[in-house]
Amino acid sequence: MSSFDDRENAFENKFAHDAQMQFKAEARRNKLVGLWAADLLGKTGDDADAYAKEVIKADFEEAGDEDVYRKLAGDLGDKADEATIRAKMAECMSEAKAQLLNEV
Repeated sequence: MSSFDDRENAFENKFAHDAQMQFKAEARRNKLVGLWAADLLGKTGDDADAYAKEVIKADFEEAGDEDVYRKLAGDLGDKADEATIRAKMAECMSEAKAQLLNEV
């Protein structure tokens, strides 16, 4: 195999790995923000876990984070404003990435 083929394979593998890690980080973020929102809604235990799964599923409606934001904003109503929800989503993304790096 030529060095060009080796480099091409390395780039393809890195791209696949990065995409997989991004997917895992977004799913973890959605779970964390779902648990946060569940707490604001007064849900605990299995109810909180079930709600977090609903938030994870909401992310499959369309590309990007807007579907998750709409789910949270609709459910939380006046319990959290847009800035609070978006800040929590960003905070949970950082936490999710840190957790994934610690698992490797």
